[in-house]
Amino acid sequence: MYPALTPPRQVKIGDAAAFAGITPRAIRHYHAIGLLPEPGRGGDGRRRYGYDDMIRLLWIRRMADAGISLDDMRAAFGEAREETGDEASDQAPGIESVLSRLEETLAAQEAAVRRRRAAVRRLRAVGSPLGLLSEPVSDRLSHLPPGALRPSDLDALLVTERIFGPLGAAIQASAFIVLATHPGLRAEDDRLEAAEAALDDGVAPDDPRVEELAVQRCAHQIALNQAIEAADLEADEAKIFETHDAGLTRGEGTEMSAAAAITKMPYDFSPARTRCLELAGRLFGEALADAHSADSS
Repeated sequence: MYPALTPPRQVKIGDAAAFAGITPRAIRHYHAIGLLPEPGRGGDGRRRYGYDDMIRLLWIRRMADAGISLDDMRAAFGEAREETGDEASDQAPGIESVLSRLEETLAAQEAAVRRRRAAVRRLRAVGSPLGLLSEPVSDRLSHLPPGALRPSDLDALLVTERIFGPLGAAIQASAFIVLATHPGLRAEDDRLEAAEAALDDGVAPDDPRVEELAVQRCAHQIALNQAIEAADLEADEAKIFETHDAGLTRGEGTEMSAAAAITKMPYDFSPARTRCLELAGRLFGEALADAHSADSS
């Protein structure tokens, strides 16, 4: 003989939550945002949930599992029109519009997952932190022996990639390839960096050492460029430009303008060191212009 099972006509919030596979707190939130109409209360002052309430909760649970936001659920259920009685709410998007937006969101999430998987593969193949840089950058530097790149080299590439994107950092990588494979140039670069760091706040911007060091930095940069040309690294740079033009290595919209970067990236350089860098940049630009003019004539 089977026991007689008589379902309740209404249940309390705890039972409703248990059946729907959610929490009472979630149900209260649905009430607060208008997703689930608040049911009447029993003699004890507690809410009582009936069949229609439970059906709504089950659909909410299924839609949440599909990734549909609570706001979109309200639109799909037509709650906006029920709450306001406003004609404008008739324009609330239906379920097809909601699903269309959801599909776009999922496609973007899938693309993000693919990028993360590619990053993990780079980390396994190249190691950290080089593998955390974009693929065009890590690919150019992955052939270098361990320890050939200084932490400051990777820091500089990270900043360049933030400002100019993967393309800019991949081009800058040529200088670090040369420094990693030319001990003399690396030693000179280290010496110049130490000398520039010594231009602290105790050194006046018009100190003769500032201009002298700027001239040396310009000469070193010219030597770097010549080494890049001799190693035919410019051919690799040209290939990167071609790939970029084909739209294969474009950034993800994370770059920022150089002007904005100047106001947001702190370096804590003294006025003397800042003047040294500016003067070296100007001298190098003039040297490039002179070389171009000589080649054209």
